[in-house]
Formats: sequence, structure tokens, C-alpha cells
Amino acid sequence: MRPFDYRRPSDAYDAVRAIVSHPGAKYLAGGTNLVDLMREGIERPGTLVDVSGLDATITELENGNLLIGAATRNTALAEHRLVRERYPMLTRAILSGASGQIRNMATVGGNILQRTRCPYFYDAAAACNKRSPGAGCDARDGFNRIHAVLGASDACVATHPSDMCVALAALDAVVHLMGPSGYRALPLADFHNLPGERPDRETAMRPGELIHALELPALARPLPSTYRKVRDRASYAFAIVSVAAGLETADDGTVRDLRLALGGVAHKPWRACKAEACLLGREITPDRLREAAELELSDAKPLRDNGFKIELTRRTIIAVLEQLHSEARR
Repeated sequence: MRPFDYRRPSDAYDAVRAIVSHPGAKYLAGGTNLVDLMREGIERPGTLVDVSGLDATITELENGNLLIGAATRNTALAEHRLVRERYPMLTRAILSGASGQIRNMATVGGNILQRTRCPYFYDAAAACNKRSPGAGCDARDGFNRIHAVLGASDACVATHPSDMCVALAALDAVVHLMGPSGYRALPLADFHNLPGERPDRETAMRPGELIHALELPALARPLPSTYRKVRDRASYAFAIVSVAAGLETADDGTVRDLRLALGGVAHKPWRACKAEACLLGREITPDRLREAAELELSDAKPLRDNGFKIELTRRTIIAVLEQLHSEARR
């Protein structure tokens, strides 16, 4: 690891000033992703600005929304009473990620900002447009079993690794940013970029900006929800496919509210808007569930080794929605 300077700001304003005054500096929170990348020589910041001591509170606002400080640890968010009661898919998603020790260190802001990556990104001998723009993508013709089937490009086929962000996408979460130009809010669905020709530009953040909070919109009614993760081993593995879903039906059996997002299939958490639109206002039947899943995956483009992901995703969507529908009828 190369030498670097270290700054510990007193507040968010001081953190932004430190980043602006030290070109090439990086924000450091739990360090579970950044420090790993520094060890591998992928990230080489000259200065680290430690924001782990900033706001870590979880506050219910007057409108019922939940405001979560970016320095909140993943474990604290998953265990919070209001999160467990109102957003069970989020608790389940967080507990599906990494290990207990890492969840105790990782922060909400850091989880949102973790790099979209694949093994070729870590391999300095491999061509990777994300690591070195214009170098090419060895994953496309290499071992690509875990790679994207939706929203990928010729430049990059890596998948976003976060479990938490899949649930946040389904819940219409909003990211609050603070930077040299002031404050702004951005829907999490618009926060992460698809790869296009510049997969190194992973988010819509502007230079110097800091995630200072996350906001979860209040739900009009309790929404039965869950998170299912399909992976190669029982713990400490990224999703091959994951589904975050919430389903509410009206008295006549039609779908009144549906939240559906996918992980492990794209460069960003993938909101399944086509499937949602297909089912809203209609009764749940096996044929309609199959129609919705197939519609969502109609643009999927498999690589040599990952075509199985399309069928796996279809089956997982159907299984999760069948589970929620069955529970709602009890």
C-alpha cells in the first residue's frame, strides 16, 4: 500500500472542503471496499478524508419518512425497529450481505458507493475499461458466469455487488448529497450509471460530493416484502441473482402495490419496471407471473457462460411473488 495523508473532518462541510483542497482525495468510512482496493493497488488516493464519525442517526420525519445518516453502520440499520417493521426486505437484504464483522464496519454511504466490479477488475494483467478506460474488457470473452445479462455494454459486463441497494431501489430510496455547490437529492434509481462507453463513471455524483444521508419514503400501508438471494455458497458470496419484492393486493385480489428490483444481473440495482407495470391492477395468476418475468427479461443478452441466469432470474421472480401472494391470502 502506498503512503497517503489522512484527514478527519469535524463535520460534513469540513469533509467537502478537505476533498476539494486535496485533488485525488477519497472519502473513507468503514473502509470495507476502499481499503481492499488500495491493498490491491486499484485505488491510489493521496489523501483519505475520514467521514466515519459523521451523522449516524436514524430519524423518523414528520411526514413518516425515515432519514438515515450516511455513517450509520449496516448492522444498526438492519436492526432498527422501524426498518424491521416497515421495510423487512431491507433488513433481509443487509443480513444477506458479507459477514457480521463486515456489516458492523460497513456504512450506509459506503455500501451505496462500493465499486461495481468483477475478477478482471482486480487483475492488473487483464484488460478492464473500468480500471483503465479504453483498455478493453477481457470478461466478455473470458470466464463470465457471474456477469451481467441486463443493461451491459461492449465496454463492461460487471454486476453491482450490493444487496442493500437492491432493496433500496425497490423502496424508492433517495440519496442526499452535499458538495461544493450545496445540497441536492437524487433518487437511488438514478444514482448508479449503466456502463455505456465509460464504465469507470459509476455514479451520478459530481466532483467533491459526499453522501450525507439516505431517505426512505413512508409507505401508505404496511407492505409485505422479502429479499431472496441465490448464491454459490451459504455466506460471504455475491448474488448470482437476487430479488427484492413487496406486494400488496386489494380486497378484490388485484395488485394494489408492487415493488420489484433485481440484483446480480446488471451494472446497477435493476428496478423491474416492466414486470411491475404488467402486474399492477391485475390478479395474480401463474400465467401472469410468468408473463411479467419474461417481459422484464425480454432484453436480456447472455454471454457464453451466464445464459442460465435468465431462467434462474425468471424462476426466482415467480417464486418470490408466489410466496408473497400466498402469505397475503392467509
